[in-house]
Amino acid sequence: MPAEIWHLLLKDLRLEWRQRTALAGLLLYVGGTVYVSYLSFTLRGGLPPAPAWNALFWIILLFAALGAAGRGLAQEPAGLRLYYYTVARPEAVILAKIVYNALLLLALAGPGLLVYTMLLGNPVQSWGLFAGNVALGAISLASSLTLVSAIAARAGQSGGGTLLAVLGLPVLVPVLLIVVKISKNALDGLPWDVSQGPMLTLIALNFIVGAVSYVLFPFLWRT
Repeated sequence: MPAEIWHLLLKDLRLEWRQRTALAGLLLYVGGTVYVSYLSFTLRGGLPPAPAWNALFWIILLFAALGAAGRGLAQEPAGLRLYYYTVARPEAVILAKIVYNALLLLALAGPGLLVYTMLLGNPVQSWGLFAGNVALGAISLASSLTLVSAIAARAGQSGGGTLLAVLGLPVLVPVLLIVVKISKNALDGLPWDVSQGPMLTLIALNFIVGAVSYVLFPFLWRT
């Protein structure tokens, strides 16, 4: 199993490197939305207040995650999925996709946060807490959307993308509620102990999504 996950992950990374324009498009989307937000606030003569800064950042990261997940299983041809079926176990396929999407979203969140703070200010009081929350939040968004993308892939090429957006947003609501709360604590400079419970809940959600994906994906695979 670990060897299969490793080889599938390397395959996705090589394909991403060969198709660098897709990754560049996602980075351009993040940079463009940040710049438009910057123009909107500077035209009003100032930077956004801390609550608006926090909400806007997670909105940008949410739609970047939807765009990244939409390029996964939902857009792979049926012939490629059939090939996966002959060379790897379904559990290895879904776990490799979760790891790949998590790495991709972390690669988008890091530069996006840097540009965001450069243009829209930096109201964060506890950077360690905020950075850890962004990393955990990116992994949670990626893992949840990978499972939804696997479900959407069974709808076929015509309805997979729409189904991903429809099913993805309700699934992500608990994750968004937690990450926004932790980010607010980081912006207010509250001690780590205040955010310990929500962060443990976020970690538990990651394990739950991974376990559900591990159990359910083989059944989706055979349909």
